[in-house]
Amino acid sequence: MPQIIVLPHEILCPDGAAIDAESGSSICDSLLAAGIDLDHACEQSCACTTCHVIVREGFASLDPGTEKEDDLLDKAWGLEPESRLACQTLVDGADLVIEIPKYSINMVKEGH
Repeated sequence: MPQIIVLPHEILCPDGAAIDAESGSSICDSLLAAGIDLDHACEQSCACTTCHVIVREGFASLDPGTEKEDDLLDKAWGLEPESRLACQTLVDGADLVIEIPKYSINMVKEGH
């Protein structure tokens, strides 16, 4: 079972985390199942960029993003070459190390 290592994020995951992920599940679903409250304002329909993550390790193991995902990522804060939308990125057999950017396009979130 692949693991997702989440680098520390000041609000969502202060100590970082290592979670087991089902192959074929999205990064977003895996994080949410582990109690990491990643923004996903469009309910994972690939219509926003609030679930933007940066894949620090394991990026080459992922299927390429779609043109729609790439177009949306152009609007993401802190875009990097290894950026992906967590709702569109499916975990394969490889372990991943991800970083959740400090800010998202949805800079104000209830409860924080």
